[in-house]
Amino acid sequence: MSSNATLEVKGHSKFTAGRWNPHSNCTQIATANDTSIRGWDTRSMTQVYHIEGAHLQCVRSLDFNPNKQYYVVSCGDDCKTKFWDTRNTTEPLMVLCDHSHWVWSVRYNHFHDQLVLTSSSDSRVILTNVMSISSEPFGHLVEEDESDGEREDNVKERHPREVPKDGIIATYEEHEDSVYAVEWSTADPWLFASLSYDGRVVINRVPRAEKYKILL
Repeated sequence: MSSNATLEVKGHSKFTAGRWNPHSNCTQIATANDTSIRGWDTRSMTQVYHIEGAHLQCVRSLDFNPNKQYYVVSCGDDCKTKFWDTRNTTEPLMVLCDHSHWVWSVRYNHFHDQLVLTSSSDSRVILTNVMSISSEPFGHLVEEDESDGEREDNVKERHPREVPKDGIIATYEEHEDSVYAVEWSTADPWLFASLSYDGRVVINRVPRAEKYKILL
């Protein structure tokens, strides 16, 4: 063990979640304790920010935006998913209330940060678009290579351009019990897996129509 820090709080002091910040050379980590979220600098093991009362009930999961260094998302037993800017934690940037029971896991897509997955004790996995607070403006990934022009024209004919909007993209209901974890593939940006209490692992893909909205 190279360093450690002690959480000194009144009442419930158990850590319920933790996540490395992939930015700043991974020198920061975020932890969840009861209803609060804290950021720590691992070089000095000092607290760098504190989101007190981030949720009304226990915080279950955290994740950092892979493209925006100050953005973090959290979820908890209050059935909500909240997006935060660690530079100003007075109010969340966005709040999602799409689940009907505890939200156990939340994950940003590793490549397209407007895609966010959540899983819950309501046995559902929800894929959401948070375009308005993402790093990707509409259409910025269009390839300029002329050799691909004909292929792209054909794709556009089959899939008319439609500006993506915030909201639920798809709801997956293959599980029959609480879904405790959801993770994106590190190799395929459109592939993800979910794991439920009954031991079932389900592999799904982002809907093709949504994929083309992002790429074109």
